[in-house]
Amino acid sequence: MMDPSSSSAAVPAAAPAVGDGGGGGGGGPAAAVSSAVATASRRFQHLLDRSTPHVGRRWLAFAGVAAAYALRVWFAGGYYIVTYALGIYILNLLIAFLSPQVDPEVAEVLGEGGAALPTRASDEFRPFVRRLPEFKFWYSIVKAFCIAFVLTFFSVFDVPVFWPILLFYWVVLFTVTMKRQILHMIKYRYVPFSFGKQRYNGKRVASADDLTLPKD
Repeated sequence: MMDPSSSSAAVPAAAPAVGDGGGGGGGGPAAAVSSAVATASRRFQHLLDRSTPHVGRRWLAFAGVAAAYALRVWFAGGYYIVTYALGIYILNLLIAFLSPQVDPEVAEVLGEGGAALPTRASDEFRPFVRRLPEFKFWYSIVKAFCIAFVLTFFSVFDVPVFWPILLFYWVVLFTVTMKRQILHMIKYRYVPFSFGKQRYNGKRVASADDLTLPKD
């Protein structure tokens, strides 16, 4: 017969899982850093979203950032390569800001007809859609100035160059690029600005049908 004492042995307790931590610590320092970065990113994006309608204030803040960078370069007396690269990047942003989202020249080559803007009052209204929207243009240029400002604190980027040559080359490049852009505007009849264009205040002009309707 089976010994009764053999069936009364205590069942050993289950061993704690490896990595449990005993108190649910949440993954340690790496998880805490990741959570802090995600929180900071959400708050920063929230501030960007709130600043979207404040066009004047945003560009005023950009003027402050640009002035701070100019003062830094002036007192440092160098970092002309950084400034030249910043100027080239700003020129590329400006061209994208002045260009339509759908290039009429490319559309003609592809046989898609092109998105020509109206040239007569009877034409269909087609608003100008930029390749680079205003907010993204502002954000990119502010970020570029901030990065360039940080680079001025590293001596490895202070390459000795003759800055008048860089300035002359940038002016020539700017002139040629803007001339090409202006000729493109004239050829396809579009203006990337709203100055001088007709605006509608939302008031509806009464029609003949409205005048014949009976009043209560």
